[in-house]
Amino acid sequence: MSTLSAQAVDTQAAAVSRRSIIPQRWYIHVFLWVVCLILTFPVYYSVIVSTQTSSEVYRYQFFPGMALADNWDFVMNTAQLGQYMINSAVVTVAVTVGKTLLSLLAGLAFVYFRFPGKWIVFGFVLVTLMMPTEILILALVRLVNSFGWGRDMPFLALTVPFLASATGSFLFRQHFANIPAELSEAAQLDGAHPLQFLIYVLVPMSWNTIGALVVIQFVYVWNMYLWPALIVQSQANQVVQVGLRTLIGADQAVSYGPLMLGAVIASIPPLIIFILLQKQFMSGFALTRDK
Repeated sequence: MSTLSAQAVDTQAAAVSRRSIIPQRWYIHVFLWVVCLILTFPVYYSVIVSTQTSSEVYRYQFFPGMALADNWDFVMNTAQLGQYMINSAVVTVAVTVGKTLLSLLAGLAFVYFRFPGKWIVFGFVLVTLMMPTEILILALVRLVNSFGWGRDMPFLALTVPFLASATGSFLFRQHFANIPAELSEAAQLDGAHPLQFLIYVLVPMSWNTIGALVVIQFVYVWNMYLWPALIVQSQANQVVQVGLRTLIGADQAVSYGPLMLGAVIASIPPLIIFILLQKQFMSGFALTRDK
């Protein structure tokens, strides 16, 4: 009996070991691996093409070429993509910081302040949330050009029209509305004014929401193309997404190696921001969804 029991135990242990090595739903894992390969292949091929010459590109090689140094020199020195990235970084950081601060103040006002027409103003914010920027583009162009910003102050033209955020205002309004009202009452009893309550109480409780908004706004502003192309008149002040257009020759003869290298380089800053804030990004939306 003891021998049979030992054999049964060994058989059960072997079965458990096989199940641990081969998942029970192995076909789901295979399907997910295939999907991941399909989704990552364009990124892989873009990186590969960025290292190749034009002749190598048209031979459809799937391994790195020998033209990375030449492509880098053309992109950074001839096409001046580095300067465009600096311009984009300055504009993106300014708009992201400005939008976050104004959204925090708007959320504070909509939740903790009483003023006539508050719900009408909030309804107007919701209406603007449904209106894409492209609808207002002509009016914004005429307004900014009337100030002369597109020619003389392109930084203001690229930042001021986008400092207010209906998305951020709505996001923080919903977040602050779910924070216990007792905290506000306790802060008032302690003599804290609204900005102190915002800085020392609300902001420490809102890092996940702030991180989520920062990721959204950074990626949005960094990838803007239509507005800078319409409003910025000096090529030296242009942003990176429009600057990538200079990698296409005047005769429309596209050199795909430098073009892909420029696209890969331009995609790195948003990727870094997402990696650094992915925990706050996911937690912020999970918190909003649960509430």
